[in-house]
Amino acid sequence: MIKHIQQCVTGGLTSLFGETFTAADFQVNTTVADFEGDYTVVLFALVKKLRLSPDVLGTKLGDYLAEAHPQLFKEYTIVKGFLNLSVADAYWMEVLLTNYTNADFGRQLPNGKKVMVEYSSPNTNKPLHLGHLRNNFLGWSVAEILKANGYEVIKSCIVNDRGIHICKSMIAWQRYANGATPESTGTKGDHFVGDYYVKFNEACTAEVNELVATGMAKELAEKEAPIMKATQQMLLDWEKGDPEVMSLWRRMNGWVYEGFAQTYARIGSDFDKTYYESDTYLLGKETVQAGLAKKVFVQREDNSVWIDLTADGLDEKLVQRKDGTSVYMTQDIGLAQQKYDQYGIDKSIYVIGNEQNYHMKVLQLICKRLGMPYADDIYHLSYGMVELPGGKMKSREGTVVDADDLLDEMVANAEKEAVKNNAGKPESEFNKMTRAEQQALFNMIGPGAMKYYLLKVDPKKTMVFNPEESIEFTGFTGAYIQYTHARIRSILRREAATPGWQPGAGVLLPLERSLIMALEQYPFVLEQAAAEYNPASIANYVYHLAKTFNSFYTEHAVASAETEDKKQLRLRILMLLANVIRSSMAMLGIGVPERM
Repeated sequence: MIKHIQQCVTGGLTSLFGETFTAADFQVNTTVADFEGDYTVVLFALVKKLRLSPDVLGTKLGDYLAEAHPQLFKEYTIVKGFLNLSVADAYWMEVLLTNYTNADFGRQLPNGKKVMVEYSSPNTNKPLHLGHLRNNFLGWSVAEILKANGYEVIKSCIVNDRGIHICKSMIAWQRYANGATPESTGTKGDHFVGDYYVKFNEACTAEVNELVATGMAKELAEKEAPIMKATQQMLLDWEKGDPEVMSLWRRMNGWVYEGFAQTYARIGSDFDKTYYESDTYLLGKETVQAGLAKKVFVQREDNSVWIDLTADGLDEKLVQRKDGTSVYMTQDIGLAQQKYDQYGIDKSIYVIGNEQNYHMKVLQLICKRLGMPYADDIYHLSYGMVELPGGKMKSREGTVVDADDLLDEMVANAEKEAVKNNAGKPESEFNKMTRAEQQALFNMIGPGAMKYYLLKVDPKKTMVFNPEESIEFTGFTGAYIQYTHARIRSILRREAATPGWQPGAGVLLPLERSLIMALEQYPFVLEQAAAEYNPASIANYVYHLAKTFNSFYTEHAVASAETEDKKQLRLRILMLLANVIRSSMAMLGIGVPERM
């Protein structure tokens, strides 16, 4: 409807005043509560340009719209520079009757554009943690939102599977495991390897302290600690392709990948393409030579290669070490080129925390300097860090909260909340479920509550995740929306819509109108979320839908509606509402139960 109004208003302004106008010349919003009307055209930006008072402009435009589009606008009012338009009931009924059985309502046809969304980016020396959860939820959701808007999407992940941090776990396993494996210890693979990363840090700290006690400076001791020197040697052996080291590396990474796969399955995260740093760390060397030839890069006397970005407000950046090895920036340029060559993508979205804002600015700027065809299409979806209140959750490393531990806690919280809400209600649908059905419900509600809580906040904001607050069945939570869907589905199971029904001449009541209006906005919300790469738009929208329904249901009966006409109308509203809630939550990676 907003687009309809924008088109009608621009046409009216041009017809009335002989000038060309666009939708950017004014705003259209939903009318504020307590004022008559459905949508409001804000006139202030037009008043100065047309040299008319708000009342005169509003009257001229309102009269034009009512006369030119009588099937759309039934009346208007003017309030201090705001033109409030009331949309005809016939329009809302057409929206409802056209879409109430359409499970794909809001989705767009393919637009021929291809986008890659890169997210997760774990290290293979420890399990996924809370920060990875926000990253995964955000990347996966943005990918689904773009799909719904007609884009072909490739979900990708870069796994950091090489380097000194990986060798630390390997050295610790060699020294302390005595041949133990995840299978022999009954430990999930990524946790098993992560435990040895912790053991390395403990052992290294002990050795450093011993050297310091002999009088060695701490900085030197950190380099000379025997376990650290052994780790550095292992990294050199890995780079040379030593068979024994490579075999252990593959084995331990395999344990981690099995663990990651279990966590990804649990949170509903998947990838179409996985890149590995062990395959990409040599990429970009040809780029350095090309940059030197174009005089984009400069080689210093020690053979290191740099780029000067001071003119762009940054600094000088190393792109190749003096020994000829590439740095992360060079690898990223090479991988960006590989993505473009492999998939011909129109947009490359990197879901990376805001601590990498500088790195991503440098990456895009270097690509532009090199004349890369994809440079302008790199987009950094920067997000803020997420923490827990008071450090309530257990951390294996003292600072990082494991994703699996948090998921277990969320499922337990879901069970606790569900049992509490159904206590003393033997006839409730929950209490009639089998134990297996209840457990499936907890596994839907718990992770869903966490996803919703993390996604309802604008990605750019740093946030605190409160596990207990997120699981409440009332308020701004995923569980509240899931409960609302189950409530709607319960009504629809008991009452069937009569096929072939056509509405009578009755007038839509305010809450009926509000629900249909909100549902009609879903395609626009999906489009906005895609344009801004922001799932929070959908999270906030679907919460508003749930609140509007619960207000409606408090005031108006469905099964015992005042007339059969009203009953059939409301059943169709609920059918479309259930579809849109299900679709909206699916964009966030959250399931909705039929019973709860």
